[in-house]
Amino acid sequence: MIKILPLIGLVILGLIPSAGEIAAPDINEAGPAHVLWRARGTSFSSNWSGYATYPAAAGTTFTEVEGRWTQPVASCPTGKKSYAAFWVGLDGYNSNTVEQIGTDSDCIGNNRASYYAWYEMYPNPPVMLTMPVHAGEAISAKVSASASAVTLTISNLTTGGTYTTTQTSNAAQGSSAEWVAEAPAQCSIFSCTVLPLTNFGSVNFTGSYTTANGHFGSIGDGAWNHDSVVMTTNSGTLKAQPSALPTDGTGFSVAWRHQ
Repeated sequence: MIKILPLIGLVILGLIPSAGEIAAPDINEAGPAHVLWRARGTSFSSNWSGYATYPAAAGTTFTEVEGRWTQPVASCPTGKKSYAAFWVGLDGYNSNTVEQIGTDSDCIGNNRASYYAWYEMYPNPPVMLTMPVHAGEAISAKVSASASAVTLTISNLTTGGTYTTTQTSNAAQGSSAEWVAEAPAQCSIFSCTVLPLTNFGSVNFTGSYTTANGHFGSIGDGAWNHDSVVMTTNSGTLKAQPSALPTDGTGFSVAWRHQ
């Protein structure tokens, strides 16, 4: 998901914010899943928790993903900074690129929470949006990819605010679709470190659908495989855990367990 880069890096890359955007903070919505190990139908990651779909047969390409959630409250009882991101996206589960859009619930000080929206075409740095976001508001998001472009849309259903951008790209592989609560990372030139995960209580994803090879279906659709993704530390401490899917496979919740 989001990576932290100095502002001068944005200028060198020519990524000058446009209308509706602001300069990125010093974190990266941490990009691909850092998968520690996999079991049947479940994987364990140091930075993701949620669900991912991936091909059940060769030649399957995911071209669209959508979902909704209510912006979680960030619990910030101390001055320690922490971060939590919620998003939908394509790629990143079995690839080294991600096309994603979502929101954050961060702690920036004692009883000081920060809420905002962003998108990221990883490995490019994230772009923060000026669309206001507050705890308790209903958010919807969608990512659509073609052979040469990716369209990312996020809407605040409570306030009516919306943002859409189309990014030229031939890097999208369509290898997976995902709905994720994430611990962002702070990155240097050489490596990335997963940041403390904000206590967000729980987040409920609904309306979770994807499209592959023209077929539209839920996470649990039999046209593709799906894994639940559990967030743990390298030593096995549980950080965030998704619930089971309902019968229709359209939603789930992720519960915070540990920073």
